[in-house]
Amino acid sequence: MSALLVADSFLVANGKVRGLELHRERFVRSCAAAGVAAERFWDEQAGRLPGFGRWFPRFELQTSGELAVQLRPAPPIGGRVRVAVHEGPDPRTAPRVKGPDLELLGKLKESAPDRADEILLLDSDGTVLEAAYSAVAWWEDDTLCFPQSDRPLLASVTAQLLRRIAVDQRVEISERAATPQDLQNATEAWLVNALHGIRPIHAWGASAIDPLPNSHSATWQSHLESLAARLP
Repeated sequence: MSALLVADSFLVANGKVRGLELHRERFVRSCAAAGVAAERFWDEQAGRLPGFGRWFPRFELQTSGELAVQLRPAPPIGGRVRVAVHEGPDPRTAPRVKGPDLELLGKLKESAPDRADEILLLDSDGTVLEAAYSAVAWWEDDTLCFPQSDRPLLASVTAQLLRRIAVDQRVEISERAATPQDLQNATEAWLVNALHGIRPIHAWGASAIDPLPNSHSATWQSHLESLAARLP
């Protein structure tokens, strides 16, 4: 039975996508590492995506070597998010490749305690890596922070777009090691991904951080959405 070797998903809203070239680069690079050339396939299939409605297509490479696309309606877009912390080591087998661990991460997310929407994964030293289906970003005063890029992280397209925005806005960027407690004490913490864009963390387990005073999220979500470009 064939299994998922590489995958990439993104939001298509009325024929527009954020960071399509970055999704293409990540997918093609991972496929190449598996011995499959995917450039032509990607370009042909991206050109066939609908120019209307809201979709969340998933480009796939199966262990059989087959390339495919699942054209899926986009799920509802979330707002604030409640997170829990995974107790135990990072269970992923290929943290830098999107695909092989998606099923495992889905089960992990569904099993999150305290009715959490997402679950955070920790490195061996207790610092936050990312969530099951999201990257992590946070603010320390006026500095936008991300986990250190030399850690076992998926290259998040949305995080890369946020870095571009920060450069344009002349906002300081920093890569730092942070524990869950550090993020709870941060000025503001976000989960970010291609479907939702930015979701501010408003609760940790059963403990709520509500309301979120002076949140940057609405402004930066607007910046993100402005980057959406027409499909080829």
